Amino acid sequence: MPEEIRITLLVENTVHGMGLKAEHGLSYHIAIGTRQVLFDTGQTDVLLANARQLGLDLSQLDTIVLSHGHYDHTGGLAVTRRLAPEARIVLHASALAPKFSAKPDGSGRAIGMSPGMLDSLTAARITFCRGQPVDLGEGLFATGEIPRTTQHEDVGGRFFLDPACRQPDPLLDDQALFFESAEGTVVLLGCAHAGVINTLRHIESLSRTSRFAAVLGGMHLLNASEERMQSTLEELRQRDIGALAPLHCTGWNATMRLWQAFPQQCCEGAVGTVWRFPR
Repeated sequence: MPEEIRITLLVENTVHGMGLKAEHGLSYHIAIGTRQVLFDTGQTDVLLANARQLGLDLSQLDTIVLSHGHYDHTGGLAVTRRLAPEARIVLHASALAPKFSAKPDGSGRAIGMSPGMLDSLTAARITFCRGQPVDLGEGLFATGEIPRTTQHEDVGGRFFLDPACRQPDPLLDDQALFFESAEGTVVLLGCAHAGVINTLRHIESLSRTSRFAAVLGGMHLLNASEERMQSTLEELRQRDIGALAPLHCTGWNATMRLWQAFPQQCCEGAVGTVWRFPR
């Protein structure tokens, strides 16, 4: 049989399979060639039970990539590190900074990596992403920082670097993964705080792709203005996208709009979903 890349959704807000658990978070297991890569770790240790239920051995991971430093993508890092202590950690340095979201009264709610997660990185093999993509092996890449070139996209919410919510967080740590398959480029999004269109534009410049086999993940459109939503739909229409899976933080209204606009391309994703792509 021809070789394939297999992506298993370990953590997501929804679940359909028996014996699996959902939580507000995201984590993908990627089997590509000889490599086993984890992209994000969810909010808690739920990914461990789900991995066991799905027959995945996380002790064999060789790389853990973090899309950004929010708790719902980094909360399972410590338990995963205990299982796979030799795995390389790939992240942007800004993922380690304190992070807050503004509550209705204007005060800050801590949403960054907890002290325990930060402690788990002691003695870890860390590769810091900056302005260049990181080659993870077997044709899999982390984008690193994503240039902000659109006029309509923002970080998707009231995010700050201080508890008084005076210093906006530009979320420079936001990054995605991508690889080439026989069907086109596959993109995995964490939350797309850089903007899903900014992300696709950047990957187009890196891979010179003319077709996206799939764009899977969180798009953080739950707070999107009508202008942003319309512009996003229009830019997506301009691209040849085979499958589109809005997950996690996309938001119900935005997800419905995407399904209405792309009924043939949109597909569901929940804990236990497996996507396979021929190489």
